[in-house]
Amino acid sequence: MCKMANRSMTNKIKDLPWYHPNVDRHTAESLLLQNGVDGTYMLRDSSKLGDYALSVRCDQAVKHFPLTWTGTVFKFGHGEFSSVDELLHHFTNKPLIGSESGQMTLLNYPYPRNIEEPNVYDTIRVHAEFSTASENLKGPEFSINSKEGYLTKLGGLFKTWRIRWFVLQKNELRYFKDKFDKHPIRALDLHECNECERDSSIKGKFNVFRLVFAWRTFYMYSSTDQESNDWVQLINWKLIFCFSATNDINSIENLS
Repeated sequence: MCKMANRSMTNKIKDLPWYHPNVDRHTAESLLLQNGVDGTYMLRDSSKLGDYALSVRCDQAVKHFPLTWTGTVFKFGHGEFSSVDELLHHFTNKPLIGSESGQMTLLNYPYPRNIEEPNVYDTIRVHAEFSTASENLKGPEFSINSKEGYLTKLGGLFKTWRIRWFVLQKNELRYFKDKFDKHPIRALDLHECNECERDSSIKGKFNVFRLVFAWRTFYMYSSTDQESNDWVQLINWKLIFCFSATNDINSIENLS
């Protein structure tokens, strides 16, 4: 009986027009950053078997929130919903959602699964090859797993702690004086970063982590332990890709 109920709920979830099957985290981010606006969201399968994830466009980043079916209710944030209809009603009312970073986003626009594609294509006038295989490796660094939020950072010249708005996109970490500033105070290229680790050496400060460059070590902390862990995990994930990409290019250049 329980299996039948689970199957029924699964089928109803898949009937939601903004549920996207076979869409992973990367694809969700690409779609929402390319086509969505602040408050656009989609539901997809989570990497955790049996769970779902709500991917939400929040300004210039995408955040991912868990939606769990316990066997009796759906759990989303602090809310519990006993049916898909209740869940749908909740999202129809455009709920306000907040993450650990303190950023609030109104869930305004469900991203539909089925979008009509116009049958219009450009005509190819010129088609020629103009680069070698090694040059093709130096293509764009796609934005995978972006993140943004407030962190408190230790100054370089004056050793005071100040709140800054951080944005992690592609392999660049930028920080701004305020969230709505257009120009960053500094942009850090993660290709130059040697280490990102938690740091417990600073007295009186918690949730601190450091970014080590050859020319300076940056210290910063979040309001919660989990949020700091999320930043460290994501930055280290980026560093692995930076290191791999650099090694691949160097290997090709050494062979040429």
